Amino acid sequence: MISLKTLAPLALATLAGICQAQDANLARNLAATCANCHGTAGIAKGEMKTLAGRKEDELLKLLADYRSGAQPATIMHQIVKGYTEDQLKLVVKHFAALPAKP
Repeated sequence: MISLKTLAPLALATLAGICQAQDANLARNLAATCANCHGTAGIAKGEMKTLAGRKEDELLKLLADYRSGAQPATIMHQIVKGYTEDQLKLVVKHFAALPAKP
């Protein structure tokens, strides 16, 4: 008979794999919240910054500066605090992979 101590880690590992498989679009879904200001494909109009095609490390630094208050913002300093570091990395990777021009 299999004990609960043996079965529980196996069940959690299996569940984690299933959750990741169901969330193949997580980066895109998280990035969708940026569309109002930065465009649906990360290409902003007007004064907002275009995110598409920018380097990951550049975007991560910018987000860290918003979070710390080093970069002045009207709302980004609040928005960035609503994401985990892992979520921000997913969003940045998503925008970096997009073409800078349509």
